[in-house]
Amino acid sequence: MSNNSNHLRFEDADEVVEDAAESSNLDHSMCDPVADAHVDAQPSSLHVVSDNKTSADYYFDSYSHFGIHEEMLKDSVRTKTYQSVIYQNKFLFKDKIVLDVGAGTGILSLFCAKAGAKHVYAVECSDMADMAKEIVEVNGYSNVVTVLKGKIEELELPVAKVDIIISEWMGYFLLFENMLNSVLYARDKWLVDGGVVLPDKASLYLTAIEDADYKEDKIEFWKNVYGFDMSCIKKQAIVEPLVDTVDQNQIATNCHLLKTMDISKMAPGDASFTAPFKLVAARDDYIHALVAYFDVSFTRCHKLMGFSTGPRSRTTHWKQTVLYLEDVLTVCEGEAIVGTMTVAQNKKNPRDIDIMLKYTLNGRRSNASRVQYYKMR
Repeated sequence: MSNNSNHLRFEDADEVVEDAAESSNLDHSMCDPVADAHVDAQPSSLHVVSDNKTSADYYFDSYSHFGIHEEMLKDSVRTKTYQSVIYQNKFLFKDKIVLDVGAGTGILSLFCAKAGAKHVYAVECSDMADMAKEIVEVNGYSNVVTVLKGKIEELELPVAKVDIIISEWMGYFLLFENMLNSVLYARDKWLVDGGVVLPDKASLYLTAIEDADYKEDKIEFWKNVYGFDMSCIKKQAIVEPLVDTVDQNQIATNCHLLKTMDISKMAPGDASFTAPFKLVAARDDYIHALVAYFDVSFTRCHKLMGFSTGPRSRTTHWKQTVLYLEDVLTVCEGEAIVGTMTVAQNKKNPRDIDIMLKYTLNGRRSNASRVQYYKMR
């Protein structure tokens, strides 16, 4: 494990994708300012499940609505990175059979078809598959792209093997919604020996921030609501990680690499893990929360490509994941918060994530040792 803030630097692709310098963070992984903190806050989803639906059904149903696809498509860092990867590396796709897992509107499949793929199988479980078929037909790619509606684990492809698997499987905190297991299932069942998985690397990072004002507004608020004690809700609020945009100026420590996953080789169980961390204070400050974010890389390309969802990169729809601490930690420059983070699928609903955080600080002004539990729902 690395406890420094070094990140992979990604090459830009503006010679292929118009306005790439303005719509990608490939060259700015750790240097670009972002918008003000906590704009368009998005708490992790809470699923209200009807009597005849499971949470998994609700998950797929949520992707039937165009709004979520609009948000993802308008995330230019995300979409233009995939476009650049495909268009700049046509040698990977030329005359190849491609499987697009979780195809949504079919945008990645269309990119692959335009790049010269022999055939693309676009698998989508939600009702958006019906729209994807129409989109493929309207754009004249029906002879190259076949849209298959259903769960990847439950359908059969018209071919025995594919050369490439491409997917935009990442969720909040990288692993929320657990679509990664579907990609791994497809890899093990259909990918040829020596085949390509895109993206093939994903890394999860942890840092710490000062966030007094927002914690007061979102967490401490419940202690006195118009003169009434609603602290029971505070306990629930602190358990639920907040998906939001963090101002890079709030970062008070180094960024620690928690976990790197090689999608081409990892086993499904590797997405559950315990990792140590050491966050060293860069200045005297207060610590109110830990923040997680991820990078993805496409290492099979002619040049290394990818993007970061970190606070120092251009904002994406994934934003960052904020885990508020019960303690307010006072740190002096050079002091370290050490601990472990355990990440696991929820046993009841594998698309949800359970997080256990253990941390200790032995400082000049603050001492703390605590275990906290979080639930991404």
